[in-house]
Amino acid sequence: MKYTYLGKSGLKVSRLCLGTMNFGVSTEEQDAFRIMDAALDAGINFFDTANIYGWGENAGRTEEIIGKWFAQGGGRRERTVLATKFYGDMSDKYDGPNGEAGLSAYKLRRHLEGSLHRLRTDHIELYQMHHIDRNVGWAELWGGFEVAVQQGKIGYVGSSNFAGWDLAVAQYEAKSRNFLGLVSEQHKYNLLTRLPELEVLPAAQALGIGVIPWSPLDGGMLGGTALSAAAGARTGSQKERAERLRPQLEAYASLCRDIGEGEDVVSLAWLLANPAVTAPIIGCRTVEQFEKSLRAVELELSPEALAKIDEIFPGPGGSAPNAYAW
Repeated sequence: MKYTYLGKSGLKVSRLCLGTMNFGVSTEEQDAFRIMDAALDAGINFFDTANIYGWGENAGRTEEIIGKWFAQGGGRRERTVLATKFYGDMSDKYDGPNGEAGLSAYKLRRHLEGSLHRLRTDHIELYQMHHIDRNVGWAELWGGFEVAVQQGKIGYVGSSNFAGWDLAVAQYEAKSRNFLGLVSEQHKYNLLTRLPELEVLPAAQALGIGVIPWSPLDGGMLGGTALSAAAGARTGSQKERAERLRPQLEAYASLCRDIGEGEDVVSLAWLLANPAVTAPIIGCRTVEQFEKSLRAVELELSPEALAKIDEIFPGPGGSAPNAYAW
């Protein structure tokens, strides 16, 4: 496994991040334990979750599974850089309207305590805002985060689904308080979603924020089975989208055969080749899927392969404003 610093922090994380969204949903508890053990054995120390995972009346279930895994001991907690998120509607878990989706100092304190309890730990390395909430000011949020850091309950702060200008404002406000601010931004970014190259990625690089791509395979569309009979469980809209993308997906499959690697592996390697990217999140449902993903860290795509990928999946043309102006 290879490692890098998380943004401008001194915290080292693996170049792949284990996503746990499937745990307790499509992945049973014991299988989740096996995947997490396999991740540590492979050198992956970076695990991502969220208080809302498990979804609906089972919100918090994923964190509970991770907590039970930590409780097995064997250095599991000590070897894990743990990241979780808050923002989602936890009103089934907490009374009143302040459990609804959004950010606030109240939610930060209350939902952090809930996550710590479910995860069976006294601290979280990376506590992330799951989405931007422009109804709350940065004085309130940074004040709440400062308290949590001072108490030792969190180490660093991250964001998710922020626009480029949100990152800039957040860092400006943090600097005015002599606070470290954001060290990471978790963002949807993949070969089929390249708009972040306009603003988000350049802003993150300039501000010392590591980018953690979620949905690196675009919900399986880049996994190599979108056009096959094995994708029979997909919804009608997913099948229609796959058909619209058929020319690109077939050209990509042909390129990956020439490279000698799976489409999913090449998709991850393409992300890792971007200097703005810290670690794509791999949301594996099985140990077999997990083990296949590991190959991406060792795969270095040639300039010719990267150029061909750009032909198949053209991005916005670079960063703004040059991508659309002069």
